[in-house]
Amino acid sequence: MANSSINQFIINITAGIFIFLQIANLHAAQPKEKSSYSIGISPQFTTRKIQTIWRPILAQLTQKTGIHLTLHGVSTIADFETEFMGGSFDFAYTNAYRLMASQKSQGYIPLARDIERQLYGVIVVRKDSPIHNVKELDGKKIAFPSANAMGASLMIRADLKRIFNITFTPMYTQTHNSSYLNVILGNASAGGGVQKTFNQQEPEIKNRLRVLYETKKVAAHAFVGHPRVPAAVRKQIQQAMLEIGKSESGKRLLSFVPIKKIGITTIKDYEPILKMGLDEFYVKQD
Repeated sequence: MANSSINQFIINITAGIFIFLQIANLHAAQPKEKSSYSIGISPQFTTRKIQTIWRPILAQLTQKTGIHLTLHGVSTIADFETEFMGGSFDFAYTNAYRLMASQKSQGYIPLARDIERQLYGVIVVRKDSPIHNVKELDGKKIAFPSANAMGASLMIRADLKRIFNITFTPMYTQTHNSSYLNVILGNASAGGGVQKTFNQQEPEIKNRLRVLYETKKVAAHAFVGHPRVPAAVRKQIQQAMLEIGKSESGKRLLSFVPIKKIGITTIKDYEPILKMGLDEFYVKQD
């Protein structure tokens, strides 16, 4: 009888340990919430300007959620793309093409975007330039922020080939600001950008340029979260972004991004990008 009790006791202990280990393994397999997450911002502007724009926004998000977002700085669009496609960022602000390209490897989840204004590329020339037709850019040098900037490069280069059937020499300048500046300095006959960043230029830059051409419009840049970030955390950040957009002071902060009206977005908003055939113009980074 005593031996039977001892054996039953051992069986109960063993079963308890097994159940404990199963629960421990289940919790270990689930994403863990942290107090700090990284965020990468597509460098359309200089590093200093990006920090000036985003640090107050990130401070507001931390205040509202208690979640600290650490700005992961990258100085060029090419470097941002490498980090983004490699899944380095927990959160990011990126264009539609890059978001869709990441779906197989990372699966970034769109959370919010500017729902009032869409993204479209622009070709600019100096205000005193003799060029008044896109066809006149045939054989010329054109500045772009990077090879794979969606509106400022991929969409423009696609149109130059498919619609206007012209050849040109691309000059990659690393940021939108540099693209515009190189046109003013005469280093390129024209430059690629997007309407939002062009509108954000200082008067001494913007007033010396004119828009020669505009591409079709697509869904604006998305604020996205990596799937490894717990869904509850992604939801908190999403709701906090929407709350920021409700106050006048918050709207002003977002206007510098620039975002006119922030709202919820989903992957379906970006699926039309797949039909544009931009892969033909994508340049693989070394």
